[in-house]
Amino acid sequence: MSAEKILHELIALSHELGREDRQLAILGEGNTSADIGDGTFWVKASGSQLGTIGADGFSRVRLAAILELLAGPPLNDEQIAAALRAALVDQNHRQPSVETFLHALCLAEGGARWVGHTHAVAVNQILCSRLGAKPFLGHLFPDAIVVCGKAPAVVEYIDPGFPLARAIRDELRRFQDAHGRSPKLLLMVNHGPIALGQTATEVLNIMLMANKWAQILWGTYALGGPQFMPEHEVTRIDSRLDEHYRRQQLSSARS
Repeated sequence: MSAEKILHELIALSHELGREDRQLAILGEGNTSADIGDGTFWVKASGSQLGTIGADGFSRVRLAAILELLAGPPLNDEQIAAALRAALVDQNHRQPSVETFLHALCLAEGGARWVGHTHAVAVNQILCSRLGAKPFLGHLFPDAIVVCGKAPAVVEYIDPGFPLARAIRDELRRFQDAHGRSPKLLLMVNHGPIALGQTATEVLNIMLMANKWAQILWGTYALGGPQFMPEHEVTRIDSRLDEHYRRQQLSSARS
């Protein structure tokens, strides 16, 4: 797929995530990215709005340049801004979002080809509570397992940008060691969810299902608390052949 075609799909995904009625992101909240496949990726430029973003709201960035920065010493705000601009493929593009770092890691180490991050109201009602991400560590219904994976990755709150990206790198590696795969859903406490997908459709599906999951969780706490599925049932759903097939179909349903 050409860089232009990927950008077109990324714009469409961003509009879906930025729809006002879904309450996933408003104003300048959230960001999206997609791997172009040639060592570069598209990422939302700083200050763009997902619901109305166009082609000029994205920047094309060299992946290796961002990963090299993350492997080096800590940077201050001015150094980060300069480094992000230096990583641009085209200096006429706008300044990339400070969360370009986390997108680079989700693409390079998280196994994703498409990434979406929002500040979903329903999800953040829980992530911003005293319980943090704990309610998401158990499953309530099969579809969340099929779409969002057997378990989410979790990162406690940390300053967005360079420090957050390094915490995400550590969590991705921990998760992969523990589960033998990369997560589909990463939850940042007091911040919001990240969806890691192989297609734009999968990213949207993960985000919508995470939001539904959060709404159901919220309702269970009003009625005495959640009744989580037994672990063996979660494992069974996650490994069923028919559910693997359904995952594949859902990921390409809107493509």
